[in-house]
Amino acid sequence: MNKIWIYGYKQNVIMGTGERINPGWGKTTMVDIVFSESACGSLKIAQQFGKGNYQEGCIGIIISNDDGSKPTKEEFEAARKEAAEKERLAWESSVPLGGKTTDIYGFNLVLSVGDISESQPGTRRKQTLEHLYSVYPNDEGRQAAEEILKRANEDLKAIRQRAASGEAVRIWYSSQPDEMCGLYWFMEQLNQWGVHEGQVVIIKLPEWEADEKGNIVWKNGWSEVPAEGWHRYLALQKPALPSFIQSCASHWQALQAENAPLRAVLNGHLVSMSEKIYDDFILREIAVEGEQFQEAKIIGRVLGKYQLGIGDSWIAFRIEEMIYEGKLEAVTKAVKDMPTYHRVLKKSMYPR
Repeated sequence: MNKIWIYGYKQNVIMGTGERINPGWGKTTMVDIVFSESACGSLKIAQQFGKGNYQEGCIGIIISNDDGSKPTKEEFEAARKEAAEKERLAWESSVPLGGKTTDIYGFNLVLSVGDISESQPGTRRKQTLEHLYSVYPNDEGRQAAEEILKRANEDLKAIRQRAASGEAVRIWYSSQPDEMCGLYWFMEQLNQWGVHEGQVVIIKLPEWEADEKGNIVWKNGWSEVPAEGWHRYLALQKPALPSFIQSCASHWQALQAENAPLRAVLNGHLVSMSEKIYDDFILREIAVEGEQFQEAKIIGRVLGKYQLGIGDSWIAFRIEEMIYEGKLEAVTKAVKDMPTYHRVLKKSMYPR
């Protein structure tokens, strides 16, 4: 049986307030910066997760049997109890971070893709986001791009004001391309603002760690860290020296001048790349398929198997380019209200 757990948390857990507990910072207000919507939501929950006695909230589960049969009531109830127990244990082992949700800012700008020549998120970033989200139906991409851009500029203004008043800034990042780009981009903003020495701290997510059973767990960004896990990384917090901020700012300016189609992390360094950098991974998965195959299946395998830190949209665009080049052909169209890549493709015998 395959089981997917979807936890729902009570409103007072997410929206609670309180003093922030930060080693080395006492009661100084801390502004937290992350670079994805998922990480932003998880960190907000982590502020109060584990505070007080555990009370079971709304838990939704989706289960399916490997043979395709419908799960019985007994199987469903067993899965629900298992999910509830996992949530209880997570709650009891967690240390709430404290603070207010208004101290957390998430920039979901996908800066590893597209034009980055603008000094502030503007028309070109909006066009990139619209392009990325165009794989989704019902004009969702345009609306999402407008909202992301509007919120990003409002948040930048608010953070600048808070930094100018002396509040500390903490940046959570990883080797995932968008988060690494986010770090360099935000350091360039801080460099422009002229923040004071000792005002900025950073926390980098380890690329791997061992769980309680000694198994190696790889994480591909802060979006994969559950609410109960954030407190464990506070020990990795360290100050961002002025020289580090300036170095990141200079490197981001160099990347802006190159303005390549993509940016990726190679051997720990953020570098400009061609739009074809991920094509070999896509072609490798297509090669093991028969003449016809599900495009969504290929995208899912590339994302899960290679952990490249990129989204489904970019893979879909590269497959679309392969269709344009005549290497593949579309056999069906996507079902209504589903992303465009929910279709059947076939290999072409006579590519252009």
